[in-house]
Amino acid sequence: MNASILAVAIVLAVVVIAVILSGVKIVQPYEQAIYMRLGKFVRVLNQGLNIVCPLINQVVKLDLRTEVLDVPKQEVITKDNSPVAVDAVIYIKVTDPKNAFFEVTNYRLATVNLAQTTLRSIIGEMELDQILSSRERINVSLRDILDENTDKWGVKIEAVEIREVDPARKVKDSMEEQTSAERKRRAAILEADGLKRAAILEAEGKKKSMILEAEGKRQSMILEAEGQRMATILEGQGEAQKLRIMSVGAAAMDSKAMSVLSMQTLQEVGKGESSKFFFPMELTKLVEGVSDYVGTASRIPDRPVSSMEDIERAVGNPDDILGPIPTPEQIKEETSGLDSEVRKDLEDVDEVISNKPKSTA
Repeated sequence: MNASILAVAIVLAVVVIAVILSGVKIVQPYEQAIYMRLGKFVRVLNQGLNIVCPLINQVVKLDLRTEVLDVPKQEVITKDNSPVAVDAVIYIKVTDPKNAFFEVTNYRLATVNLAQTTLRSIIGEMELDQILSSRERINVSLRDILDENTDKWGVKIEAVEIREVDPARKVKDSMEEQTSAERKRRAAILEADGLKRAAILEAEGKKKSMILEAEGKRQSMILEAEGQRMATILEGQGEAQKLRIMSVGAAAMDSKAMSVLSMQTLQEVGKGESSKFFFPMELTKLVEGVSDYVGTASRIPDRPVSSMEDIERAVGNPDDILGPIPTPEQIKEETSGLDSEVRKDLEDVDEVISNKPKSTA
């Protein structure tokens, strides 16, 4: 009898302890719990030790950490009718445990199914080339659409990543052929461009060489012409000085000297073999001049010429007739002026040459 009572007491104690322990709920730091009493929502239990009424209460814990969901691979038809297999990865996080529990039966499965349909819709509006080159844009669009639709479930879409885009085998073969043809086309373009550049450079080199050669010839001709010009000027100045000296000497000769020179000229003419002689009409005056010189006729006094002033009064100032005799400094100045003109002509030539390529280009 006592043993039976003891056994019952032990059982009752165990039951009481179990009931008391069922009212003690420990929530982890990464969790929140939904507390319901007799099927009615009471409150959300936060992390730590929570005491609830046993037997008539229900507690459901939800993980608040970021979860990774795989979107299964599915075949999608693109806008240009190219079949591709696409899969993705979704990163979600529960932000409202109450809505995640009461608004949807299984928020994980619902999110994956929504991602599949949304991805199929986005891919169907794009061509294959756009899909392959615009993955980031697809990720952003898919994340925004999913986040907007899962917000009422208390679920936030943190990120979406397209994991693989796998075109059909026939499409891959066509893309490889297209890529190969594009590479050949680029290689041909690069080769043609290289040949074109080489031809242009060669032509430019020949052009510059011809220009330099022609310029050299032109400069040589200019220098030669300037040399001849200076030689002509110097020769003319020498002739002018010669004429000036002869003029001064002739002015110093009196009538006696002129008569003697005339008789010498007639003597030279008489030595010739010709049988005909021509005499000047003023032969009598010439004879009178000779007679005066030898003293047989009446003597006519000559005007003495004893200085350069008398010569200048007789024939005039030589500088007024032929111009002043240039000094060495004037000749040097004239030469410097000619040299400046030559340099200026060469600078004009250089400027013309430097402007020619610009106008050609």
